Amino acid sequence: MSDGTSPHGFSVVVCVYTEDRWEDILAAVDSVRKQSLPPLETLLVVDHNERLRARLAEEYADARLREEVRVLANAGPRGLSAGRNTGIAAARGEFVAFLDDDAVAERDWLHHFAAAYDDPRVMAVGGRTLPAWASGRRPAWFPEEFDWVVGCTYRGLAPGRVPVRNVLGGNASFRRTAFDAAGGFATGIGRDGDRRPLGGEETELCIRLSKALPEAVLLMDDRAVIHHKVPAARERFGYFRTRVYAEGLSKALVARSVGAQKGLESERRYTTRVLPAGVLRGVRDALRGRSGGAGRAGAIVTGVTLAAGGYALGQLRARRSGTTFSWGPIERTDEHAAGRSADGAAEGVTR
Repeated sequence: MSDGTSPHGFSVVVCVYTEDRWEDILAAVDSVRKQSLPPLETLLVVDHNERLRARLAEEYADARLREEVRVLANAGPRGLSAGRNTGIAAARGEFVAFLDDDAVAERDWLHHFAAAYDDPRVMAVGGRTLPAWASGRRPAWFPEEFDWVVGCTYRGLAPGRVPVRNVLGGNASFRRTAFDAAGGFATGIGRDGDRRPLGGEETELCIRLSKALPEAVLLMDDRAVIHHKVPAARERFGYFRTRVYAEGLSKALVARSVGAQKGLESERRYTTRVLPAGVLRGVRDALRGRSGGAGRAGAIVTGVTLAAGGYALGQLRARRSGTTFSWGPIERTDEHAAGRSADGAAEGVTR
């Protein structure tokens, strides 16, 4: 594996949308710049926020920093999927990694991703995401089985470096050629700023990638660690309810796009094995007088019920409205075009 200074290295894409996360964005970029395997570049893709784009461009205007950190405007419709596609289009590296704007990567994050790509069949590698709770500790009622609610790795995933159906988008990497084979992230699925917290765009892409390249291997390596900030608002049960319901809606969209068999393959094991075990563990803790046991059991039951309701409603809406998704090839921007993008004229994403 060549080092990050060659075109065979990593382009790291961080999608941003609000000045409210200014310090978080700077911390995320700083964690990338301090990697033991230096990236080729960091691409900050700003989602239709000219003030933030200009502020970031000024922050990284120094000639040396400008080579390390490029600031781009989202060239597509508002939302995370189009922002990621903009980053992919401008990426110069052989590998493209994604990091959430409110997360920091441990020093060997890219190193562990890179090691997995020594196998040419590997097309994507994800890592482990740990919650950094605003209150300093996990709420007693919050089950680890639902850590995906706050964008983190959840109980039930196999440890080590293991094959998976899909990687999780806030801590993931792909060969650049994966997007040549499968296209980019689908618009119509996924986050759009602070609106209802939908997701599933990386699941849909990974299933589409496996269909396009049946021999492709997708991995999760729990040594590639990032720490994801969980603000106080997301520690509340109200957010938990909203997020699990939205996940049901998202899964309905994914299933419509790629089929229920693949779209719900991992979820079946999760709901029939992982979650029942979590309920039993919570009940056992409650009977032993341990704090939060009953709350965790209740949260799991509530989460399953709301997610199922969201899925059913999402299926009904999709059938009635004929919901479709848009994706297509990623047209690479050349270096001259990428330079114009840094000045606010991003281009080059086709759907």
